[in-house]
Amino acid sequence: MEYNTNRFKLVIPEYGRNIHKMIAYAIQIKNRKKRNRCAWSIIKLMTDSNPRLNNPYFQHKLWNQLFIMSKYQLDVDPPFPKPHPEKIKIFYYKKVEYPEYLTDFRYYGKIIRNMIHVAIHCKNRQKKEGLFYAIANTMKKNYLRWNKNLVEDDIIFKDLKVLSKGKICLMNNTDPLLQCSYLLNPKRKKNYMRKKKIG
Repeated sequence: MEYNTNRFKLVIPEYGRNIHKMIAYAIQIKNRKKRNRCAWSIIKLMTDSNPRLNNPYFQHKLWNQLFIMSKYQLDVDPPFPKPHPEKIKIFYYKKVEYPEYLTDFRYYGKIIRNMIHVAIHCKNRQKKEGLFYAIANTMKKNYLRWNKNLVEDDIIFKDLKVLSKGKICLMNNTDPLLQCSYLLNPKRKKNYMRKKKIG
């Protein structure tokens, strides 16, 4: 089986591999009249893919793109002046570079990392501790959303320690995190918080 990664690279990927193959075939046609007819057929296919391209401005653009895809090897008689390779610029899509996060903790998300950074640099000691627990509870909630399994607090505390590079350690603290049932069911969580305020 042949994969696209092993095939020739597409000059303008939007038109697909078949259009590129047709252009490669047209280049090899020795008879000029047949080659011209083939070029017009390719332009028609390119136009049919998007009806709004059927006007003089876009037709000129399509012919330019036809020559670009042929790498200026297609010798035909277009209805517009032939483009010069130096004047036509091709804009290639840049490869999207994703941040190098720890692959084991993707389910916690980028916001958790930002929260950890803010919490570590917080100067108020009491506020800092509250932030640590807020982060741990959010991590637990995210974990449950992704994994659909119940999770022990110790696992969250270990992951938090790793993500904070050892700067946040809640392992020895006795305060438990919110229960899984409250995190999974927001309505129960609201009722729990309401009872806590009344009590």
